[in-house]
Amino acid sequence: MSAKKTGNDRHLSRRALLGGTLAGGGTVLAAPALAQGTATFEWKMVTSWPKNLPGPGVTAQRIADQVATMTGGRLRIRLYSAGELVPALGVFDAVASGTAQMAHTASFFWQGKIPASVFFTAIPFGLLPHEHISWIERGGGQALWDELYEPFGVKPVMAGNTGVQMGGWYKKDINGLEDLNGLKIRMPGLGGEVMRRLGATPVGLPPAELFQALQSGVLDATEFLGPWSDRAMGFQKVAKNYYSPGFHEPNGTGEALFNQIALEGLPEDLRAVVLEACRAENGRALAESDWENAGSLKLLQEEDGVTVKPYPDEVLTALRETASAVLLEFAEKDPLSKRIYESHRDARARLAPWSDVAMRRFLSARDAGA
Repeated sequence: MSAKKTGNDRHLSRRALLGGTLAGGGTVLAAPALAQGTATFEWKMVTSWPKNLPGPGVTAQRIADQVATMTGGRLRIRLYSAGELVPALGVFDAVASGTAQMAHTASFFWQGKIPASVFFTAIPFGLLPHEHISWIERGGGQALWDELYEPFGVKPVMAGNTGVQMGGWYKKDINGLEDLNGLKIRMPGLGGEVMRRLGATPVGLPPAELFQALQSGVLDATEFLGPWSDRAMGFQKVAKNYYSPGFHEPNGTGEALFNQIALEGLPEDLRAVVLEACRAENGRALAESDWENAGSLKLLQEEDGVTVKPYPDEVLTALRETASAVLLEFAEKDPLSKRIYESHRDARARLAPWSDVAMRRFLSARDAGA
């Protein structure tokens, strides 16, 4: 991970990053000398996703398109899918260093470098999508996220949501805890650590490599997102057991990363547009994912021969208890990690009773005769 920039480095980077090109092709090195309404900016966005992947890949492209439309072409963002400019898991460093002004990714990919980053995608048995958005927007989550990434010169925001996740694709049945022993599974974030403590072997791979790894036997199981994205990845062709719930990711927040110098170098109106485009995508992507996941789940079951199975109660109990221990240990890593843990914990304590009264009981009543 890149170290924090010195004052001189930041000054030099500012000249390179302040903002793209003029419409005629000249580099903009001193944006204040131009009227805000006449400068044209061109950015690079690097992503962790295959091009136009249903879910996050679609979201990333839509953000770029919306920004171009809403700014009348004054800010154009060229999207590079995973591997086109930098590797899928190299996008944070690309933004921190100024190779790209923006990225679309998921925060749990940085667990090895910034352990507390996992909280800003999802943690095991954590917040549902609407609860997570509430924590970030109203419960102090955004300020903590900003503080976590600030040493790298990177500004993070929510930028899309793939909703509640599935538990994953398994080549063999999971009938009890003994079936986790030695299981080679792709499960990022703290969910992978929970699985490891129960005997599994987590394997870290970027999304584009998952199908081949599952097909070849490098993986015995993999999680990814939900039925819409998973079916597009083709997992149903090599595994027929699809488990739920997605205990490890009850929420699927997409993350937009901005090079802080590039973001601050935009005129105020363009800066507002790009940030609001990301915020708007949270609701749009969640609605899309829920709709498409419902349709794809039906296709998986009726056309692809997939069996949707619940984790056995014994396994879920062990997962929940182990997750609690993992999170408590995590909170002791450093003061900022502890504050993030406590903030997330307090948000869940505040929101869970309302979700229970407003949602769980309603769904039980609504679907009692289904």
